[in-house]
Amino acid sequence: METETTQSQINQILWEASDTFRGKIDSSIYKDYILVMLFIKYLSDTYKEHLEEYTKRYKGNEQRIKRAMSRERFIVSEESTFDYLYSKRNAPEVGEEINKALEKLEEDNPQKLRNIFRNIDFNSEAVLGQTKDRNAMLRTLLEDFAKLDLRPSRIEDEDIIGNSYQFMIERFASDAGKKGGEFFTPSMVSELLARLVKPQENDRIYDPTCGSGSLLIRVVNQVPNRKVAIYGQERNGQTHSLAMMNMFLHGIDDARIEWGDTLSNPLHLEDGNLMKFQVIVANPPFSLDKWSMGFAGDNDEKFKMEASLDPYGRFEWGVPPKSRGDYAFVQHMLYSLAEDGRMATILPHGVLFRGASERRIRKQIIDMNLLDAVIGLPEALFFGTGIPACIMIFKKNRKRKDVLFIDASGEGNYEKGKNQNKLREKDIEKIVKTYENYETIDKYSYVSNIDEIKENDYNLNIPRYVDTFEEEEPIDMEEVAKNIKSIKEELEEVEEEMAKYLEELGL
Repeated sequence: METETTQSQINQILWEASDTFRGKIDSSIYKDYILVMLFIKYLSDTYKEHLEEYTKRYKGNEQRIKRAMSRERFIVSEESTFDYLYSKRNAPEVGEEINKALEKLEEDNPQKLRNIFRNIDFNSEAVLGQTKDRNAMLRTLLEDFAKLDLRPSRIEDEDIIGNSYQFMIERFASDAGKKGGEFFTPSMVSELLARLVKPQENDRIYDPTCGSGSLLIRVVNQVPNRKVAIYGQERNGQTHSLAMMNMFLHGIDDARIEWGDTLSNPLHLEDGNLMKFQVIVANPPFSLDKWSMGFAGDNDEKFKMEASLDPYGRFEWGVPPKSRGDYAFVQHMLYSLAEDGRMATILPHGVLFRGASERRIRKQIIDMNLLDAVIGLPEALFFGTGIPACIMIFKKNRKRKDVLFIDASGEGNYEKGKNQNKLREKDIEKIVKTYENYETIDKYSYVSNIDEIKENDYNLNIPRYVDTFEEEEPIDMEEVAKNIKSIKEELEEVEEEMAKYLEELGL
């Protein structure tokens, strides 16, 4: 009896495969080669097993076998299979063989895989080195993946491949430092956002800066049958491809993930207008400089003028500074939010209190009663940056006229790590419960009415609302005086003893 392939076995082999590239190529680049190879191996093993099943069931009847295989999620021609590539591992141009296999895979699956591998070149001398070195690395990579058996009948759990993909993305993000934060939001932070927005059946769910898609998947997984519509956009071509593969490996075939700059070229439109979504989540790049080259002029006035001419009218509340794009993303999302929609986004604390145009935008958002909650997070949660961030939650058609502030940044609200801190399950539960109850908790949360925020000149800095100051116990001066007197007496005794020893030594 053949043994099952476990999660830990797959993760271990995948991480060992990374040793082929580690030290030779930056992890933000070689991750693409590892993850694409995992995708090919999974598709190949699945297709091969199903072909064997249909061949046995239909006793070699090619017509019936062909008809059955045409209903598979993906068509995998022989020259696109992992086994074929493994047989070519000693070819003089093995990288070109892999490129051809990827092209054929796209050609056979145009609706799902068109252009998905366009940003990765297994025969790139610039990235993988000269032919001899390149061939050696790719041969080792194929040999590493040959150890994996990813046939569905051998996988212990249907989510195992998606989990492994997720595991690798997170490990690469950690390894890549600041670059890692560009394509991955830490899993427990994603889980927190997913629980805060509470997606429902038939919701449209959207992430305008979706990275590798992991945050979207966390949100989708909150809906038991995944009966939702999934939308995303990602500016980086390689990361967009990761997102598409991530969706497929999690069993999501109908996600609409677009490639392009969301601010200068939003691609989810209806009748020429921004599409509307019931749920929006995002972790945009913090304080993005030159946030939209489509608008940025050669001086501030031209920049403001061009941004104000945005065809979708997203900046009528104010034009964010061209050196800080945070509120550009916020306004885009608010303009994309359906009338019954809710939205949660991760932002730097500066958005809560910075002045000038950002204050004007913040004032409009508060006056329109769109802000529902502000949650302060612990420092060092995100890859490549130690600065603390916050979550801002927005809702359309709010009935209440107040805002909940939560300060979850204090000690005891997270797990300290050597390089990176983490939210634990109990920390997430505490935040979510406090938000659901919308309650004031001493030194943790505070429900502020809008008038109080206006009195604070629309400053949302969390310490203005949540007092976490711990008073020190009063000092007993009499006790301190006694201690000082006692210390002096002990010191005199020591000095007398020392004088005796010195006298005995003739000093």
